[in-house]
Order: sequence, then structure tokens, then C-alpha cells
Amino acid sequence: MVIVSISLNTDILSEIDKLQKSLGFTGRSEVIRAGIRTFVSEEKQKTNLTGKQNAILLVIHEDEYDNVVAGIKHDYEDLILTHLHSKIDGERCMELFILAGDGKHVKAITQGFQTNKNMDTVKLFAI
Repeated sequence: MVIVSISLNTDILSEIDKLQKSLGFTGRSEVIRAGIRTFVSEEKQKTNLTGKQNAILLVIHEDEYDNVVAGIKHDYEDLILTHLHSKIDGERCMELFILAGDGKHVKAITQGFQTNKNMDTVKLFAI
């Protein structure tokens, strides 16, 4: 086994501690390993997106980043069949995109949101 050192802010560390207790993990490392396994599995699914795809993309972000979402959305208008925007938790927004098109473009829009540090949650569900 290889040891990897990472830096976490106190908010993320607090969330990891909550997960550890609520899910019964033996330590923080177990929580982080489970998270990495989930992330790797989801990324493998996205890698296999080829040809015509239908998908749902869920994005959650702070209200102040609506302009960032609009910029990414603009780049993929041909892929988006439906877009729903809803306020949640006061200052947070949920974006739901129904997508249809080439798998490479589905992957690209997902990565556009996923790599933007202003997005809290990005989940792709290939149908």
C-alpha cells in the first residue's frame, strides 16, 4: 500500500467525520478510499460514452455562479433538450439538464461543470 498525503479544509474534514460515524467506517482513510472508488467507477462510466447518448446531468451550485452555468450551457445548447433551474437551500441552485447527443459531447459538458471549482455537486446519469 502507498501512502498519499492530502490537505483538506475543516468543512470537508467535518463532513468526512460525519460520514465515518453515520456509515460505520473505521477511520477517515476508509471514507476517503470509498469516495475515490466511487469517483473512479463514475469516471469509467463516462469514459465509455460513445455514439448517441441520452443522459441526465445534475448540477448544484451557489446562486452567485449562475453566470458560470450560463456560459457552460451556452457552449452545449445543441445537446440540451431541457434545462430546469430551481432554488434550493436559500442561496443554492439546482440545475437539471436532459441531454441527447454524441457521447463525447455529453462527457465534455459534464467535465466542464465537474472541473469548475464553483460547482458543489455534479452527477451524470446515462440512460
